[in-house]
Amino acid sequence: MTQAHVFIIGGTSIDSIIHLHQPLTAEPQTVWAKSQYFAVGGTGAGKALNLSRLGHQVCLHTCLGDDEPGREIIAGLQHKNIELLVETVPVPTEQHTNIMSPHGERISIYTQPPSDDKNYDMTEIERVMAKTDIAAVGILDYTRPTLALAKKYRKPLWIDLHDYDGENPYHQEFIDAADVIFVASDNLPDYENFMRQQIALGKQLVVCTHGKGGSTALDAGGNWYRQDIIPGYELVDSNGAGDAYFSGFLTTYLQGEDVQLAMENGSRVAAMCINSDKLYHEQLTQDTLKVPA
Repeated sequence: MTQAHVFIIGGTSIDSIIHLHQPLTAEPQTVWAKSQYFAVGGTGAGKALNLSRLGHQVCLHTCLGDDEPGREIIAGLQHKNIELLVETVPVPTEQHTNIMSPHGERISIYTQPPSDDKNYDMTEIERVMAKTDIAAVGILDYTRPTLALAKKYRKPLWIDLHDYDGENPYHQEFIDAADVIFVASDNLPDYENFMRQQIALGKQLVVCTHGKGGSTALDAGGNWYRQDIIPGYELVDSNGAGDAYFSGFLTTYLQGEDVQLAMENGSRVAAMCINSDKLYHEQLTQDTLKVPA
């Protein structure tokens, strides 16, 4: 299976993950955690860790502080298929506290926000952008200058909007630049209308994920697709499931397979991810994906 080079820009952190016995409620309370651990997090890390195990050559650019969390991220991203470009910034490395319900719902608290510095050397970014097949740019302030660079080299831009609400102006620059959009329906109840609007504006494809409700896609030809989750995987930790889905989908789509199979394989990689306490499943390989007979 011939694989692509994917350039991922932005999105790594160290996460404190706290699992609860039951969901939090609104009233003041003291609760006992079921478990707590630290792990590499962030949407860029999730995509890189899954795509590399699916056989892609991946370059990940990220901003890290000169601190122990930054060094832990570098150690956690070591893989033969991952090239790391690290911009050292004069602020602490991004950190989150993720509070997880027994059913996979998450409250994510940015305990250390990402760097928003846009004044960094673009030389290495331009080198990689010129040779890559796909650019997956995280929706971070520091990544905004790379959108124009992707357009300069005519690289397809795959943008993951995560929990976009359909109105927040923060996302608009990324939406305008995107060729392919991924979005979650958590805060987007009228997701079908948003998808239609984006296709009308010239997007190649829009994919919307619904957690346990599966996913929906709309292509440039006006064709709708729907996919259920893949059953049979016990929920261990839902962190990273969306990035795993993205990775399985992109891998299949770049092979020239149809959207429906790409959605099925995205769901398969996501199902494996939630069965792990990492952003990927350790048994994930190219052979995980379903291919036509």
